[in-house]
Amino acid sequence: MRHGRFIAVFGIFISVAVNAAQVGLIKIAGAIGPASASYIARAIDAATARNDQCLIIQLDTPGGLVDSASQIVEKFYGAKIPIVVYVAPAPARAGSAGVFITMAADVAVMAPHTRIGAAHPVELGASGEVAKTDEVMKQKMENDTASFARSIAEKRNRNVDWARSAVLESASITAEEALDKNVIDFIAVDLPDLLAQLDGREVQGRALNTAGAEAVEIPMNAWEQFSLLFLRPEVMFILMLMVIYGIMGELSSPGAILPGVVGVIALILVLYMSAILPVNITGIVLILLAVALFIIDVFATTHGVLTAGGILAFFLGALMLFSGAGPGFGLSLAWILPGTLLTAAFFVFVVGEGLRAQFKPARAGAEIMLGQTVKALSRIDAAAGRVFIEGENWQAVSETPVAAGEPVEVIGRAGLTLKVKPKTNNGEKL
Repeated sequence: MRHGRFIAVFGIFISVAVNAAQVGLIKIAGAIGPASASYIARAIDAATARNDQCLIIQLDTPGGLVDSASQIVEKFYGAKIPIVVYVAPAPARAGSAGVFITMAADVAVMAPHTRIGAAHPVELGASGEVAKTDEVMKQKMENDTASFARSIAEKRNRNVDWARSAVLESASITAEEALDKNVIDFIAVDLPDLLAQLDGREVQGRALNTAGAEAVEIPMNAWEQFSLLFLRPEVMFILMLMVIYGIMGELSSPGAILPGVVGVIALILVLYMSAILPVNITGIVLILLAVALFIIDVFATTHGVLTAGGILAFFLGALMLFSGAGPGFGLSLAWILPGTLLTAAFFVFVVGEGLRAQFKPARAGAEIMLGQTVKALSRIDAAAGRVFIEGENWQAVSETPVAAGEPVEVIGRAGLTLKVKPKTNNGEKL
């Protein structure tokens, strides 16, 4: 009897252990970029190490960087556990780069009333407006991106024709249409419904056991959270302004130290970000040209012509700085216009005055007394005498004796003694 009870309890324990499966879950909301790619890659590794049934990526994105999407797709292909991309909740979308990520999953799922598509490669200007692109370059971009979409669709046995039209024709469809066109595998109302429909589905040679499984979320770590906020065009633009203001502030006020330190630190961060974000070199050149024009106009008599040119160059440079980035990674006019006006004002009123002051004659100290004419307070000769100048009594000597009350001109200084001579007009004493 005891043995029978033991076997029954052991059987229940084994049954619970077998059914106590778990799945990994992460949520991606916003533009796809380096931080997203890093997060997804780490989550795949973490879910694999935990032996999860699969990793569910809940997705809602307008798009992002194709390079980052390509890194994510590559990670999907090499994953040792099934990857499920779930476009949710309504009215979420998988736009642009999100199309490639969704189609590349082992299982592609959408919630009702969500949408997918519009993966046409564009160069964005301010406020997301499409910028003019050379026709040859445009065609190269389109063909390359279309080939990328087709290769994903072929590998995952999805609709190749629609994948091509999503790129070349910016086709966009609803979840229901995506299911009908074999773009996704099924529609799930919510996470429990998704797990129920995944249960028993064979992926990568094994049947998923997800019915009643626990979805354990894999949170972003501190570095990923920081990167998500830090690796943004707006942040890089602010840092570039700090580089300009800091270094120019140090040059216009030598010895201030703090502006120079801030500028150098910001410069290092800008160089780091430029290796990750899609920066347009033409934009950087125009911004540097603007800085040069601002500085030259401080010393050149152009009546503000160079400053006007600098403002235009800075505006165009900022406009083009991230012109090749995808949706969600453009620099809007809300950042460009204030940055341009602030920079112009900084150079005109701060840097300009600081540089001019360095080249002006001294206006303080003993040097300003040279050449001044004052009256002798007492008789001045080669041995002694006194004058009153700049609010103070000074000892004075003169090779030519001067009577008290006569005007003298300061011609030099030796320590606390001024050297003077009689003030004359055409050889005559005044």
